[in-house]
Amino acid sequence: MLAALAGGGADGGSAAGGVADDGGAAGGGVAVDDATAAEVLATLPVKGSAPGTGYDRVGDFGESWLDVDGNGCGTRDDILRRDLADAVTDDGCVVRAGELDDPYTGRTIAFERGVDTSHLVQIDHVVALKDAWRTGAQRLSAERRVALANDPLNLLAVDGSTNAQKGAGNAATWLPPHKAFRCAYVARQISVKAAYGLWVVPAEKDAMARVLDACPDEPALAASAAPPSTATGPSAPYENCAAARADGAAPVRRGDDGYGPHLDRDGDGVACE
Repeated sequence: MLAALAGGGADGGSAAGGVADDGGAAGGGVAVDDATAAEVLATLPVKGSAPGTGYDRVGDFGESWLDVDGNGCGTRDDILRRDLADAVTDDGCVVRAGELDDPYTGRTIAFERGVDTSHLVQIDHVVALKDAWRTGAQRLSAERRVALANDPLNLLAVDGSTNAQKGAGNAATWLPPHKAFRCAYVARQISVKAAYGLWVVPAEKDAMARVLDACPDEPALAASAAPPSTATGPSAPYENCAAARADGAAPVRRGDDGYGPHLDRDGDGVACE
């Protein structure tokens, strides 16, 4: 079932964790309620790409990795803490080291913060910001664009060189080389575009539909499932698989307490295997 989005995410509508409707067609979107990615894709408008003229990353989407949720940490470190196993932090915030099970390549990457090493793990905007700009983000308020740039629903820690190859591509021009992750990747793109009222271009929709043909039951992602867990209680998703294992909960299956799409790298419904 799909419902018109009228409220925020699980954190009450913070910029990084919620996708609340700001009251206008340009700022609202579609909320996911037990819908498949294919069902949500069918609701997205299909239009041509708007001109990219005048696009400016900082001017249009704000400075990189702001502390939009007010937890004292920048968005990059929030996502590294969420996606890296065995993350080592300074004062619980700045991530110094960890291990990434890279969803885009299927490889394991050792992360170590440093001038010569930090670039090996990058934070990807699953819907690239320039693509977002060309498919409706020009109409969003400045506040909503900053939210989009920092929303954990739209962010994944990934292999740096593979992220560079993607650039601003959409699903018609780039898909993760790790084929087992493509269904989850496309589902996340669709969920972001639905949440922020963006459209898809015809070739992009066709490419997404082809991917989802192989996984028709792939679920769309609700915004409340995307942020790093700040809730209390057993229903909150684990921040990473290390936390799930430490709690004796691994493997975590879709529908179980503690499950989150960010834990399920191959998108098969069983996380932290």
